[in-house]
Amino acid sequence: MAKGHTITVEQGTEHVRVVRDGQVVADSSRPLLLHETGLPVRYYLPPEDVRTELLTASDTTTHCPFKGDASYWSLPDAPDLVWAYPEPKDEVAEIKDHFCFYETEVVAG
Repeated sequence: MAKGHTITVEQGTEHVRVVRDGQVVADSSRPLLLHETGLPVRYYLPPEDVRTELLTASDTTTHCPFKGDASYWSLPDAPDLVWAYPEPKDEVAEIKDHFCFYETEVVAG
């Protein structure tokens, strides 16, 4: 890790949901919370809690020096809405194949 850059992953119990155009795309009560220096908390959701049949694989990939190479998926009106790390670095191995969305809503109680 770069000096002063930290990433931690913890098991969360928040109920989080992703809704696009009135359709629930993901709904989970067991997100992984990824805390990374300088970034907002990201919720990584288990694939069983994501309606993957609604997603279309994208050609987009990005590289993070701390997490590895990300693959992306799109909805018809939302390109590259969600990403995952199929082969994450050892430091964040638990996020493997979990999906992360740009906009995740935490559902109260």
